[in-house]
Amino acid sequence: MALVDQYGKAIKQGRPILDELGVTAVRNMYSTYPSRGLTPERLAQIFREADTGEVRRQAELFEEMEEKDAHLSSVLQTRKLAVAGLEWEVVAASREKADESIAAFIKEALFWTENFDGARIDLLDAVGKGFSASEIMWEVAEGKVWVKDLRWRHQKLFTFIEQPGSSTEGASTPRLLTDAAPVYGEELPANKFVVHRAQSRSGIAPRAGILRPCAYMYLFKNYTLKDWVVFNERYAMPMRVGKFGPGTSEADRKVLKSAVFNLGTDAAAVISDSTVIELLEQTGKRASADVFQRLTEFCDRAVSKAVLGHTGSAEATPGRLGSENEAREVRQDLLEADAKALAKTITMQLIRPLVEFNFGPGTNLPSFRFKYEAGVDLKALAETYATLVRDVGFSCIPEGHIRERFGIPSPEKGAKS
Repeated sequence: MALVDQYGKAIKQGRPILDELGVTAVRNMYSTYPSRGLTPERLAQIFREADTGEVRRQAELFEEMEEKDAHLSSVLQTRKLAVAGLEWEVVAASREKADESIAAFIKEALFWTENFDGARIDLLDAVGKGFSASEIMWEVAEGKVWVKDLRWRHQKLFTFIEQPGSSTEGASTPRLLTDAAPVYGEELPANKFVVHRAQSRSGIAPRAGILRPCAYMYLFKNYTLKDWVVFNERYAMPMRVGKFGPGTSEADRKVLKSAVFNLGTDAAAVISDSTVIELLEQTGKRASADVFQRLTEFCDRAVSKAVLGHTGSAEATPGRLGSENEAREVRQDLLEADAKALAKTITMQLIRPLVEFNFGPGTNLPSFRFKYEAGVDLKALAETYATLVRDVGFSCIPEGHIRERFGIPSPEKGAKS
C-alpha cells in the first residue's frame, strides 16, 4: 500500500526538501490595508472574495484587526496562549523498547527545533483566520534528519481558488502562490509544510476563523469610536467664542482668531482690550455620551464571547460573575478542542515525516499530546475518596492510583512509605 501525506498524495521516499519555498514575492510584500475606509459593503465584498478562494484581502484585514483593536488582540492572544503554554509530551506507540526509543528521539528533535514554542503560537493563528501554515526547514546532521525551524507563512501567500476544469467544488487545502503560478498556486510538496486548520465552524477553511464574525463587531466599534472622539472634541470642552467691538482693526481680528483656535492647547492669549473671549458650556448633549460607551462595550463583549466562550472582560468588576479571574480563562471545552486539534496536526504533519525520514516507512508512530486537564480540587477529591471508603465500603482503591491523582511520589527503595 502506497504511503500518502496529509493531503492524500503519494509520498516519494527520499531526502527532505532543504530549500526554502515560501519566499514572499514582490507583489505580496506590501499590504493593501483593506481596513482603511472599511464599510459594510466593502467588508461583504472581502468575504465574498475569500469564499471563492482568494483570501489575500481577508488575511490582511484580519491582521489589521489584531493590530488596531486592543481588546480583540488581547482575547485572541489569551485563547492562543492558553494552548501554547500547556505542557506537552511525546507518547510512544507502545512499551516496546524500539517504540520508546523513537519517542525519545522525537522529543529530543522537538527540543532542538528553533522556536518550537513560538511555532505553536504561529500554528494557532488558525483559530482567528481559519488556517495557518508553517514551512518545515529540514536539516541533516549526524546522519539523521532534524527540524531546524518552523517558519510561519502569511495566509496571503496561499490561495484556495480552484483551477478551471477541476472536478472538486472547492479547494480543501491551500496552494502556494509563486511567480510561476501567481493565480492558482502550486500544490504544497509532501512533508514540507505544516498546515493547521481550526475547526471553529464547518465549511471551507477561509470561512472557519473566529475573526469572521468578529469583523462586524470591529467595524461597528470603529464607527462608534470615531463618533465618540468627535463628540468629545465638540462637547467635552466649552465652546470658545471671540467677540470684537466696532472699529477693531484687521490685525486685532487676526490675533483674536488665532487666540480662539489655540486656546485649547495654549490656554493663554494676548489680545486687545476691545476684544473678548467667552467659554460657553454645552450641557445639552452630555446626557447622550454614554450611548457610545454602551455600544463599544457591547462590541467588546460580543468579541469576548466569540473568542473565549464567555463575556468576561478585563474591565469586569472583581467578585462578580464575569470577573477578572474569568476573563483570563478560556472555556475548558474550547481549550481541549484547540489542544487536541493542534496535537493531531503536529503528530501527522511534523512527527510522521520526521519518523519516516529517520526510521523508514511503516514505523510505529508516537503521538504528540498536551496536558490540558482542568485543575482538580484536591480537598473535595480527598473527601470523595473518604466517603467511598467509610460509607460505601470501597476499600480496594490501588495505592498507585491515589499517588497519581494527588501527585504523591512513590518512596525510594528502602525509605519509609
